[in-house]
Amino acid sequence: QVQLVESGGGLVQAGGSLRLSCAGAGRTFTSYTSSYTMGWFRQAPGKEREFVAAIRWSGGATYYADPVKGRFTISRDNVKKTVYLQMSSLKPEDTAVYYCAAQFLGSSWYLQDEYGYWGQGTQVTVSS
Repeated sequence: QVQLVESGGGLVQAGGSLRLSCAGAGRTFTSYTSSYTMGWFRQAPGKEREFVAAIRWSGGATYYADPVKGRFTISRDNVKKTVYLQMSSLKPEDTAVYYCAAQFLGSSWYLQDEYGYWGQGTQVTVSS
């Protein structure tokens, strides 16, 4: 079992920053954490859910979608079993519900179908 709980969303002005957190729990996750790839996705109103960033727990390799490169940073804390998404220079077009996801021994950074576990989502609203 894997449970993911996101937090940290909110309302921020354009140009501001937010940090999202995703706490992982469950026996499978805590026992085999290094075998997971963690991803962040987002879904804006009226749009499809899209990939934002991902990190391989073992080794820490990261991958970003082009719209967020240079502005967002994904990281993980091995002790807290938590993944973070530091978002800076936020734009109104970053407004969306942000979801944390986990895939076990997967091979794709960005394919949603590869992620078997999802959090409930957290709302990020960027005002202009």
